[in-house]
Order: sequence, then C-alpha cells, then structure tokens
Amino acid sequence: MAGLELIDVQKRYQGRTVLSGASMEVPAGTCVGIVGANGTGKSTLLGILAGMTRPDGGRALWNGADLLSDAALRRQTVGYVPQGSCLFEDLSARDNLLLWYPKEQLAWELEQGILGALGVGDFLTKRVSALSGGMKKRLSIGCAVARHPPLLLLDEPSTALDLRCKAELLAQLQSMRAGGVTLLLSTHDLQEIEACDRLYLLKDGTLRPCEPGGAAERLAELL
Repeated sequence: MAGLELIDVQKRYQGRTVLSGASMEVPAGTCVGIVGANGTGKSTLLGILAGMTRPDGGRALWNGADLLSDAALRRQTVGYVPQGSCLFEDLSARDNLLLWYPKEQLAWELEQGILGALGVGDFLTKRVSALSGGMKKRLSIGCAVARHPPLLLLDEPSTALDLRCKAELLAQLQSMRAGGVTLLLSTHDLQEIEACDRLYLLKDGTLRPCEPGGAAERLAELL
C-alpha cells in the first residue's frame, strides 16, 4: 500500500509486554490518530517508528520499503515530535533552528511558513532553557518539519499550547495533509481526534480501529 503499514509490531520492557502485535494502515496523505490510556505504549510505538526504540518483532513499511531496518529511509521520510523536549537547552531558539534550516529558508518560514504561524519569532533570541513548555513544543514542531518529511509523527502535539497556538497548529497540520504529508499522532485532545481521518485505540498491546466521530462518548466507553 502507499503510505505506512504496521505489521505485528512488538515490544517488551523488563519482562512486561507493551506491544503484543500492533498492526494498522496509514494511507498516504491522511491523518491517523492513536488514542489510549496513559502507559499503554503510544509513545513507545511512535519512538519505534522514529528509530529511537528498537522493537522486538514486527515490521513497518513505508510505500512497501522496510522503515525499521533502513536508517537512511527513516532520515528521508520521518519527522518526529516527541512528548518531551529534544532541543539543545544552552542554545537560543534561533541556533536550534539553524541546525535544521538554511538561513534563507529560516527567514521565509518565520515570515510566511509554519514557524510564523506557530509564533516562534516571538522568542527567537531566547535560550531554550528559559522557554516555557509551550514555547519548547512549538520550537520542536518547527525543527521536525524543516526538511518537509512525507511522514510526520507527533506525540501529543498540542500539549502545553494555548488556544491560539493550538488552532494555528491544527490549521498547519491540515495544510500539510492537503499537501500530501502523512500524519500519525497520539493524542487525548478531542479537536485533534475529530480532525483525524482514522482513529485507532491502543489497548492490551494491540491496535483496534474506532470511529473519530462522537469521540468523547466513544472513548469514555473504550478506555
């Protein structure tokens, strides 16, 4: 299939099974959400796809090619926004961005692109260690999309964002999806859930499809 396909992905930690056989399909150019209670393995699954965590079994295919075993393919394909910060705390926001953006592209993105929409220019000269959680999240997202990856993994992307930034983020994600980017996100946010084309519940180590519509009522029952 065109897009991302997970086949029986497995992970164990210290004898505890976190993922016992997670499988799903994420068609190219769609937004797919993963929901589930805390500790069910959502972050672990995204970390595996990003190459940060080694699985104990299973496959993940991007357009038919093995994403888990091919590091070069992951670098070309995947953008990853983890829950926590992966920024260089002693550098300014601008210096962090320059690790990912050429200067000319950075200037354009701050004026007209996603960095401008996220308001990153408001704290460009501040050291990362002095930023709020919301500012760090916006900066992390900005770094992750610098190379326009065709597959973007987001672990609870709107956490710590205020309402304005959350709305801007959702608008940007919808724009990227319209441009052909494939989005896979873990979330508890109802606005993000309703924006998904498909939704999966991660429970007892496996993924089960569920309907995005009527998310609040459905999730209260499923979780």
